[in-house]
Amino acid sequence: MSMMKGFSNVFRIPELRKKIFITLGLVAVCRLVSHIPTPGVDWTALQEAIKPLEGTSRGVLDWFNTFTGGALGQCTIGTLSIWPYISASIVVQLLSSMIPSLQKLKKEGENGRQQLAQITRYLTIVLCVVQGWGIAKVLCNPAMLGLNSADIVVNPGFGFQLMTVICMTAASLFIMWVADQITSFGVGNGASLIIMINITSRLPEALWSAYQRYFVLRSASMTGLILLTLFFVVVVMGTVMLTQGVRKVAIHSTRRSVGGGNTYGMKQTYMPLKVNYTGVMPIIFAQPLLQVLAVALRYVFKEGPVFEFAENLSRTTSMMHIALYSLLIVFFTFFWVATQFNAIDISENLKKDGSYLPGVRPGRATAEFLDDMMTKITIIGAFGLLVIAIVPMLLMGKLAIPDALASFFGGTSLLIIVGVALDTLRILESHLLVRKYDGFLSHGRLRGRSGL
Repeated sequence: MSMMKGFSNVFRIPELRKKIFITLGLVAVCRLVSHIPTPGVDWTALQEAIKPLEGTSRGVLDWFNTFTGGALGQCTIGTLSIWPYISASIVVQLLSSMIPSLQKLKKEGENGRQQLAQITRYLTIVLCVVQGWGIAKVLCNPAMLGLNSADIVVNPGFGFQLMTVICMTAASLFIMWVADQITSFGVGNGASLIIMINITSRLPEALWSAYQRYFVLRSASMTGLILLTLFFVVVVMGTVMLTQGVRKVAIHSTRRSVGGGNTYGMKQTYMPLKVNYTGVMPIIFAQPLLQVLAVALRYVFKEGPVFEFAENLSRTTSMMHIALYSLLIVFFTFFWVATQFNAIDISENLKKDGSYLPGVRPGRATAEFLDDMMTKITIIGAFGLLVIAIVPMLLMGKLAIPDALASFFGGTSLLIIVGVALDTLRILESHLLVRKYDGFLSHGRLRGRSGL
């Protein structure tokens, strides 16, 4: 009841109601772009080319098609969607932790953030051009990805490739601009919301496949459907716990600022160290890396043991793929924490603020304590992330669950949906509480998560 009352209160606040309608309208525009066909592509021939792949694991094609809301399967101008911008943001974020000049910009406040944002936009254009050109080449030569060599493109050649690059780049940059408008004038993070909507746009397909499986074809028992539903609830609960989980580290402050610059007293606060500090980044790194490696090996080696290895690697349900995928997830989890969590900087900032950890000496000892604590937390987070990541693969491989349905039982899709939903609800709840309305929960407060 508290949740329903909270949603009804949302529309009683004029400012918040306006933000919600702006967000819905801009998201609808993004979905419209994802349905505009690319000029020069024979849609019928494209569907015939990919038809033999239906019901099979298509690796990177399935992965990319999910996050573009089906735009890849229809080859629309919105095929690239927001992903070049997301990729550019990840690259800049990583480089800003390694390159001194970018580190300096990161610490320069608002001016530095604006310069980093500009670098991200320029890199987005480069990625759009490269990815758009790659898609155009594949459309002209579908055999590169093992598709039927049908005449997908009406007039293949340099002209078509250039036109495709321009259309897809313009569409991706437009979606990036729309995401900025959602962030500025709507509710929540625009890029995250667009990705979540793209993923959930496949939900009707997933429900239809479940209906066909359990009620029309009756290829599985109703008991299996009940158990699968209960399993879905458990997985969602686990994902929420992983997303929300934090380890609170007590911090004591020996001074507290009061008006006029005076300080006095002692204040106790907490530093929340997130269990899933990396978000979905390890999965985003691991899955494309394996699939790109498989495609490259198949392209170079047309036959032989290496080709067979690449074929096995490209099947997301194979044990080889799952094993390597798991290792990469664990590796990238620790890699991301190592590059983004700077215990030395945190220790220095605490020392400057006159704060300390109880029982731990300021300075190097504090940095070592935080680093050791974060390592232990990361082990738990990596294991939880690993379990959620491989659930869809196990469902597809062991229970023959269709990919459209299995993708909602874990992996990047479920993590993004849960994370963005919690962030959005947290923002709405903060608006409600500021205006003296009840929140969504009877007890406690919602916590969001940073990043994707």
